[in-house]
Amino acid sequence: MSTFQVLLVTGTHGNEINAPWFMDQVDQYPQLLNTKGVRVARVIGNPSARKLGKRYLKRDLNRSFCSSLLENSEVLDSEVLRARELLSLFGVEGSNPCQIVLDFHSTTSSMGSCLVVYGRRALDLAFASLLQARLGIPIYLHEGDESQTGFLVESWPCGLVVEIGPAPQGLLLSQIVQQSRLIMQACIDEIAKVKSGVAVYPEQLVVHRHLGSIDFPRDSSDQVACCVHPQLQGKDWQPLQTGAPLFLEPDGKIVRFDGNNNTVPLFINEAAYLEKNIAMSFANRELWPFIREWELAMAKLVCS
Repeated sequence: MSTFQVLLVTGTHGNEINAPWFMDQVDQYPQLLNTKGVRVARVIGNPSARKLGKRYLKRDLNRSFCSSLLENSEVLDSEVLRARELLSLFGVEGSNPCQIVLDFHSTTSSMGSCLVVYGRRALDLAFASLLQARLGIPIYLHEGDESQTGFLVESWPCGLVVEIGPAPQGLLLSQIVQQSRLIMQACIDEIAKVKSGVAVYPEQLVVHRHLGSIDFPRDSSDQVACCVHPQLQGKDWQPLQTGAPLFLEPDGKIVRFDGNNNTVPLFINEAAYLEKNIAMSFANRELWPFIREWELAMAKLVCS
């Protein structure tokens, strides 16, 4: 019997309620998600935070999977304990091991649906390629940011984050629930195709490569001094030109973009990122050829 299994994680942030709500419905109505013969485990990432309607209790669970926290026995924060527990249950050496993890989130930004890939692991890029070809959604390649580490999906051989929005924190929206269901099903469908040897990979993929993030301009008391400019608000994925307005000060002064033309803004005014001193992130849109070694790596993993 194959030991291969997929882990679906929802509720990594306790105030992102749509995908966890759908998982609750699957408990009652299993026919809502057709596993196509693929072994699937499901878990709420941070049930304690979900119960309280908070993003987290002590620290961001989705930044708690770094070795400096996991391996430090003196760190006993609730989210670090939960990260260790998830790995002991579903990690590749856990009691119920999984090889692929899909971590479902919602965003307050006007991002639509997208895939987030951390680094350039062959398995992640192979899976993201299949899903982009199937669904036509963007791939955001997040790498090279030392201030943002310890993501859950990096602790499994293959892992993707799925972002769906816009959705206010703590608000249940039918369209976000349906997008979560659609993408979950597409993920399982494509894995089933890999298992059956009928997966069709694209010749190329479109990648938005992370360039960095910027904070809001702040005053002498370190308080936010500007709003996102109304011409930019809600314009995620739409390329900027040098001189485009970024922020609007109370006196009407405009802070303008001084970077390169066609830089793509993402996570514009994401509510959860204010505490991380991020007003928005920037990416470069790139066209990558599909590498056949990615396909071989995916087949080896899924058919193990």
